[in-house]
Amino acid sequence: MEAESVVVPKWGCEPCIMGIDEAGRGPVLGPMVYGCLYCPVSYEKTMASLNFADSKTLKEEKREELFENLKADESIGWAVDVIDSRELSAKMLKKNKINLNEISHNSAIGLVKRALNTGILLTEVYVDTVGDPEKYRTKLSDIFPSIKFVVAKKADSLYPVVSGASIVAKVTRDRALRNWVFDESAENMHRNFGSGYPGDPETKNWLEHHKHTVFGFPTLVRFSWGTCKSYFKDGIEVLWESDATDEDGSSGKTGKKQLKLSSVGFTSMKKRSEEIESSGKGRCKFFQARKLEQLSKF
Repeated sequence: MEAESVVVPKWGCEPCIMGIDEAGRGPVLGPMVYGCLYCPVSYEKTMASLNFADSKTLKEEKREELFENLKADESIGWAVDVIDSRELSAKMLKKNKINLNEISHNSAIGLVKRALNTGILLTEVYVDTVGDPEKYRTKLSDIFPSIKFVVAKKADSLYPVVSGASIVAKVTRDRALRNWVFDESAENMHRNFGSGYPGDPETKNWLEHHKHTVFGFPTLVRFSWGTCKSYFKDGIEVLWESDATDEDGSSGKTGKKQLKLSSVGFTSMKKRSEEIESSGKGRCKFFQARKLEQLSKF
């Protein structure tokens, strides 16, 4: 999900700086949010006086106040990319896995592209690093050669423009959790899930209370996190039935093969199961009887 200040500012054609930071990289619950803040280079000194700071050092009330202030400031633009827990898990568990660092990089790159596409003349971008700062900087510079990138650890405490981005990301994530609407309708569900970090006792209690031995956790949970596996040591093993298939991929009619999937919804399929599903082999009789096939081109 994406959101941003909608109107393209008049100052967008002036040289501009941008800061990028994230919130919610470590929690097992809820979305990871990437936020950016941008303004004219000529406004940089003024912005430094707006009391932006690393969002982790501010109380919630102060973060909310600063976020409303920057939204009302006509010399500042902002945008966010909200990556929900289902998307994170799907990418990290798919056959060709996308790790969290790559997801983070892609989100930051997307924010830069969106600003450029709306006509913002970005000349400098400051980024809180994910992984090796120099490698990350080189990656960004190769994609956007006309922009000067500064990638640093603790950039949210070094550069006010990144501090502002940190506030944008953190407030957006906090509001997303506060207003989360559960897709599930199970009884006894509650919202006392704490900070969402794996080590938080309140989060641990919530996970224990909301686990299901077959269907797993509510969609709020990032089920690709290693934290989740320990809750399903006694989970029910599920057998998925498919038509038998030869090793060369030809479909056979001699019987059926059972594909095992343990802890459904929390761990990726076993290698053989994964190969069969992703390649289209071992299709069930419903598809075979109707002569339905997967198409990659139309």
